[in-house]
Amino acid sequence: MAGRTSRVLRGCGRGRGNVTTIGTGTDWAAWQESWDRQQEWYMPDREERFRVMLDMVEAFAGTAPRVLDLACGTGTITARLLARFPEATSTGVDLDPALLAIARGTFAGDDRVGFVEADLKDADWTAALPYDSYDAVLTATALHWLHTGPLTALYGQLAGLVREGGVFMNADHMTDESTPRINAAERAQRHAQMDRAKRAGALDWADWWQLAAQDPALAAPTARRFEIYGEHADGDTPSATWHASTLRDQGFAEARAVWCSPSDTLLLALR
Repeated sequence: MAGRTSRVLRGCGRGRGNVTTIGTGTDWAAWQESWDRQQEWYMPDREERFRVMLDMVEAFAGTAPRVLDLACGTGTITARLLARFPEATSTGVDLDPALLAIARGTFAGDDRVGFVEADLKDADWTAALPYDSYDAVLTATALHWLHTGPLTALYGQLAGLVREGGVFMNADHMTDESTPRINAAERAQRHAQMDRAKRAGALDWADWWQLAAQDPALAAPTARRFEIYGEHADGDTPSATWHASTLRDQGFAEARAVWCSPSDTLLLALR
């Protein structure tokens, strides 16, 4: 995959302040595909949790929802949202300049989609959003980059963004520390499967970022990304019980898991 991707992804990008200008020669669809395959190396049931997430969006917001794609990355959730609900609209927000470059390139010219560059740890990040409220706020495999203090504050801000009757959903690693032997066995099995896939040629996180740094359109955004985050942020992975309780404390009416795998949980909070 690395060889194929490096041949396909070509072109140039140029920066202007914090805004990435998309080069016309880059195959953004190929970058999206390679990001999905890299993430699936870690989470082989990734698409199943997206399906359940969108089922719940339809249940609470219908087929033309206004969605906030929180910590959107390359726009993975937005892509699946629009494929299923063509009348939906999405605002993606993230701080990562490289992933935002891919997202902006992918959805260039689509007036259903907009992107905002913002740091979710900033107290006033919501001021940059184009709308005061959303039918659904969705995020996946992102908020474990935050410690519980900033995450609690973020949940309070989200309670003010989700309309009455709307939903927030977070699909992420949520560790139950009360089951250490189960956790250890699951982790060992999962990593054995990952090792077999790696030997068969799968890209991991580090491989993918090395490839991104070699692409002319992503080299500068990737360098800025590592200046912002370092190799990997050191956040927390509290239990689903903690997430549900904290969301209720911060203003949501109900909260519970609606899907889980041995390692991940999709938690839904109703406003």
